[in-house]
Amino acid sequence: MNPFADHPLTQLLRERIVILDGAMGTMVQRYKLTEEEFRGERFANHPAKHLKGNLELLQLTRPQLIEDIHTQYLEAGADMIETNTFSATTIGLQDFLYLGAPEGGRKDSAFFQGVVDDPQLVAFVQEMNVAAAQLARRAADRVANETGQARFVAGSLGPLPVTASLSPDVNDPSFRAVTFDQLRKTYGEQVRALIDGGVDVILVETIFDTLNAKAAIFAIAEVFESLGKNLPVLISGTITDLSGRTLTGQTVGAFLTSILHADPLVVGFNCALGPAEMRPHVEELARLAPCFTSAYPNAGLPDPLSPTGFPETPETLAPQLADWARNGWLNIVGGCCGTTPAHIRAIAEAVREFAPRVLGSARASRAVSGASPETSALVSA
Repeated sequence: MNPFADHPLTQLLRERIVILDGAMGTMVQRYKLTEEEFRGERFANHPAKHLKGNLELLQLTRPQLIEDIHTQYLEAGADMIETNTFSATTIGLQDFLYLGAPEGGRKDSAFFQGVVDDPQLVAFVQEMNVAAAQLARRAADRVANETGQARFVAGSLGPLPVTASLSPDVNDPSFRAVTFDQLRKTYGEQVRALIDGGVDVILVETIFDTLNAKAAIFAIAEVFESLGKNLPVLISGTITDLSGRTLTGQTVGAFLTSILHADPLVVGFNCALGPAEMRPHVEELARLAPCFTSAYPNAGLPDPLSPTGFPETPETLAPQLADWARNGWLNIVGGCCGTTPAHIRAIAEAVREFAPRVLGSARASRAVSGASPETSALVSA
């Protein structure tokens, strides 16, 4: 039985297609912030060489800017906004804020053990995630009160810059820079802080390595158990190229099989691809998934010749996603890299007339997967 059958988000998903927000990085780039503006007074003398580009730092140095971006997406029609925490983990922030890196040589699990155990970095992570959740919560609640329509905050967990499945050293295929337990710990710190800040759901997104995602899922379960409370979990993978597989080689069906044990409320795909390239994978997921589904593609594949860096405008992106809605493939839809409030407004208007996807049948009683899925009916002894 779905423990969130009566959750307000579940009820909304049954009624209509839910609108997710668009890209945070795309919007921040429009402000053309300088190194000094990223640092603010608090980090003006931080010893890191560069803090420009650290989006997560902005909830501590320019919180009003982040809240304003959330508000723009909400006013454009987003039912759900993501916290600005895609890289707000000890491992995700180590390139900016961790100063214990050795000179030269490869980073290994011993290095990352220092990262995940560093008290100063952990303190930054906790503060950033709580602040990010509070900023999003404040914006969502304000717009909800103004419109009389519920708005939701999704606590965003990104994929991390390391992978548990692949070696970063082509000369040593067995090498792993990070361990499962280190991933579990860094995700656990983030999840707890996001819950403390008041998020409605947890979103594990842009998954290119399902083993990383499993560490996040394990951490989420641990935090839920320790707090004595559960939140809906949304999981979104990334098909990285036209092969139709994740970076670590899984097909759509294999990825789905690998994460369904978490009983996610929603499974979907985001990032890496534009709408044309993502389309067949969204269709396959809609056919296979026993739960609600989501899709938030990029505004096309990156194009350096485009004024915005991405080719799809609101006027070209929205009709393509409306076609997915017309086909009955969507429960949640939004945008990833290159999308703006204008894109989200156009998408919301384009899908309004279409009913949400009807959930598929229950999954097979026994299902396993590697790069591809294998399923069978349970056979009694």
